[in-house]
Amino acid sequence: MSVDFGRRVLTVRAGRHVSGRIAVKPALVCVLLTLMALAVAVLALGTGEFTLSPAEVLRALAGEGTRAARLVVVEWRLPRVLLALMIGAALGLAGAIFQALTRNPLGSPDVIGFNTGAYTGVLVVTVVAGNGYYPVAAGALVGGLATAVVVYLLAFRRGVQGFRLIIVGIAISAMLASANQWFIAEADLQAAFAAALWGQGSLNGLGWAQVTPVAVALGALCLGLVAYGPRLALLEMGEDAAASLGVRVGAVRLAYLVIGVALTAVATAAAGPISFVALAAPQLARRLTRTPGIALVPSAAMGAFLLMLSDWLAQRAFAPTQLPVGVVTVSVGGVYFVWLLLRQARR
Repeated sequence: MSVDFGRRVLTVRAGRHVSGRIAVKPALVCVLLTLMALAVAVLALGTGEFTLSPAEVLRALAGEGTRAARLVVVEWRLPRVLLALMIGAALGLAGAIFQALTRNPLGSPDVIGFNTGAYTGVLVVTVVAGNGYYPVAAGALVGGLATAVVVYLLAFRRGVQGFRLIIVGIAISAMLASANQWFIAEADLQAAFAAALWGQGSLNGLGWAQVTPVAVALGALCLGLVAYGPRLALLEMGEDAAASLGVRVGAVRLAYLVIGVALTAVATAAAGPISFVALAAPQLARRLTRTPGIALVPSAAMGAFLLMLSDWLAQRAFAPTQLPVGVVTVSVGGVYFVWLLLRQARR
């Protein structure tokens, strides 16, 4: 006998021995969010100094249309759009992982401080070795993981409580932010200016050179999430409940922690620390899907849509001047953050 918890579920079978269950409403929400993100992407590909209609954009993507249209769409604008979608999905997944592990809607990497730690790692590498993509990516990963270890150890007392983890993370984030300002002040003028601008979170100037490593890293991390299956939902039920169902709580939590920090590091290395997407995407997706816990795929779709829309606004709000996308996400996300804090305080 199957239990659907009051939700419509479809059973998909591939052969006699392979089957799966798909919740209808979350699947429809994912499809809708994906279509909305793609619609904004087509709009972004067609707007600018060289304006194209949606039909011309689609023809250029198919390899047809004029040579100028293909150059503008495929070579100049498409890499930025792909990065916005992938980085938004990575941030949505990272936020979903940490909010599920902490069982708190404030438990996102930008609040806990992993974004700031990744930024610290990038600044150290930039001062020592320069601005190469792979050294920067390694610095972001090491900085984020080191911050996660410190926060985890300081918050550990007869287990890890979500609220304690958040408070410790906020404190560590404030300390690292001060260290980041010191690194920028001590750097030479050109490096300091580049680091300060990059620290706002920006997709300006990114191209095909960044698309491939981000896609490969994101694909590998998503395979890791697939390999762990529904264990994150079991952890969200509580450590005792997960352990009673056969989950090795410590090892699985550590694995999810590493994957979440790696997702944050991938986004930070490519575009800088972009705030509030990881905070808002899982909760907005949860409200749309009405799922009892945090769902990974809807969170990724919501993150891709939010960052794609924010980047288009960053390009067009004060055209021809292009804002860092982090300015838009902070402006919109600040309102959401205040509302979320007030809602948590009332509880």
